[in-house]
Amino acid sequence: MSKRFPRITAPEAIKALEKVGFVLVRQSGSHKIFRNKDAQRVTVPYHSGMDLHPMISKSVLKDADLTLEEFKELMG
Repeated sequence: MSKRFPRITAPEAIKALEKVGFVLVRQSGSHKIFRNKDAQRVTVPYHSGMDLHPMISKSVLKDADLTLEEFKELMG
């Protein structure tokens, strides 16, 4: 399986985060901040219709303690 990060939109990333227990706690401008029950924080820049840059996708996964494989499983 390729280690290349998929091009995803913010709504797709948010949907995957919500599946693993993250909830929206606040929004600051175009950034939505999510937390889970363990107080982990993930920030997702929200620009509708635009793909997240692969480095942003990596950051979201790192902050959520998810592997690329887990993330792809949540997406599919």
